[in-house]
Amino acid sequence: MEQRVVKPFTIWRHFKGTKALVITVAKHSETNEDLVVYQCMDNHEKTNHQDGIYARPLDMFLSEVDHEKYPDVVQKYRFEEITN
Repeated sequence: MEQRVVKPFTIWRHFKGTKALVITVAKHSETNEDLVVYQCMDNHEKTNHQDGIYARPLDMFLSEVDHEKYPDVVQKYRFEEITN
């Protein structure tokens, strides 16, 4: 099984084409849920997000794309790390 680890200062591609610079993984103060804090970049109206800072649950950040809702998307996961 593929192990995907989110680390600070890595860059990830969103399935709609934007990039995300991971700032850190934080804990929700009340639920203890892991949250990815990231900067959305290169949006250019590709998504409903503006370039800026966001937090998303780690499970959602690493989840697979809903291919029924987005049948033409080639990327397997919502966010995939850019390694080169």
